[in-house]
Amino acid sequence: MGALIERLLSRYEAGGLTRRQLVQGLTALGLGTFSGGARAQSTPSTVRAVGLNHIALYVTDIPRARDFYVRHLGLEVTSESAGTCFLRCGEDNFVALFRADKPGLSHYCYSIPGYTVEKAAEALRDVGIEPRVRGQRVYFDDADGLEVQLAAP
Repeated sequence: MGALIERLLSRYEAGGLTRRQLVQGLTALGLGTFSGGARAQSTPSTVRAVGLNHIALYVTDIPRARDFYVRHLGLEVTSESAGTCFLRCGEDNFVALFRADKPGLSHYCYSIPGYTVEKAAEALRDVGIEPRVRGQRVYFDDADGLEVQLAAP
């Protein structure tokens, strides 16, 4: 239990938990001790998403998809190649288009305060999720098998 308390405190000090979440987490640990390990209703999250960073889509035709998003949603092209196109959406978000034979969702990404690959991977492992680390990126599957990425805000 000491390791869990230390992890909660570290996440709080790094800005990954609010004071309320810290208190809830410590309370949940205490309740678990007195209730034979039963899980409390309110537990801290593994990581705290503060925004949707980007969505990555597979598209069959980059220019056609690019033109659609620019014309109908007002997105702005930030970079483009034969197989990719990145479109700004607001100040801090973007849509990534990747050329593929079949259209669909590649992945979606959440912004995490205080993000580092090491901290994100450790937080996921602590709850039994094995992350896929690719360079400075951390990926894992959601409950339905869709790929999720974590990143700095």
